[in-house]
Amino acid sequence: MKTLHDTCLSMLDLVAVREGGTVGDALAIALRTARHAESLGFTRYWLAEHHNLQGIASSATAVLVGYIASGTSRIRVGSGGVMLPNHAPLVVAEAFGTLAELYPNRIDLGLGRAPGTDQTTMRALRRDRVETEADFPREVAELQQLLADPQPGQRVIAMPGAGTKVPVWLLGSSLFSARLAAQRGLPYAFASHFAPRLLLQALDLYRSQFQPSATLAKPYAIIGVPLIAAPSDEEAEFLASSTYQRVLGILRGDRGRLQAPTDNFMAQLLPQERAAIDDFLAAAVIGGPQRIREGLAALVQATDADELMLVCDIFDPALRLRSLDIVAAACAA
Repeated sequence: MKTLHDTCLSMLDLVAVREGGTVGDALAIALRTARHAESLGFTRYWLAEHHNLQGIASSATAVLVGYIASGTSRIRVGSGGVMLPNHAPLVVAEAFGTLAELYPNRIDLGLGRAPGTDQTTMRALRRDRVETEADFPREVAELQQLLADPQPGQRVIAMPGAGTKVPVWLLGSSLFSARLAAQRGLPYAFASHFAPRLLLQALDLYRSQFQPSATLAKPYAIIGVPLIAAPSDEEAEFLASSTYQRVLGILRGDRGRLQAPTDNFMAQLLPQERAAIDDFLAAAVIGGPQRIREGLAALVQATDADELMLVCDIFDPALRLRSLDIVAAACAA
């Protein structure tokens, strides 16, 4: 059983656009955060594909991966994830193959099977056909082949891409990708930062059905963790009100910009709204240093996760960096 000391720290950034800020501000904050995470020894920094959301600036994920990788030197940078149904595997292979050539041994390719958007935007992304359950496994296999060494007689070659062997991760919030990752012998990341309900079941399925591959000898699992750290529990709860507002907006179908924190936000909500936010954030760790240490340790004990991928939506960018400092110190203690 792993301990907190054995567990790597990483970060997932949705590149939130803050109320009163611009997209340019959001991108600059993301790079500054990535550099800070690198200085703290974080393992990787991932960016997630979303579309048609005014509060999230990570839609052109491969472009953003290059931006972050160019401004850092050691930390792994990747997608958490690219929503593969939105893209031809060849285009993804060429984009991430190019990134791998520019930043050798630093690029990850996390793949999801959700659209990351609504039905209207799906059509704008030229997704007119209805996806079937068989499409995602087939497209993952095609993408892996395009990133591998070309085979004799192979008619379609990703250039760049072929031979780069960019590490492929499968992402999910259900059991589907857990089972597929186990069958293919791929590393797996569970989206417990927004859908924690099936976390333990998915990890158990992934590990019990895992088949070693040329890529991976034994299971490797990341879990997403919403995290807000501050010098005191009270301040952390205040800062977390920005996250609570974001989650409530998601639940209401109103995905706006990241809002400034506000006092006693949860107390103003209906009981069912508070319950829905608590359910959404069931894997969250919010508090001062001791609560952070205890909360993360409990998560590791419950899940035996190899890596914790933090999602830290704090309105003030400087306090977001401070939050990462507190986490790093708590894990090192």
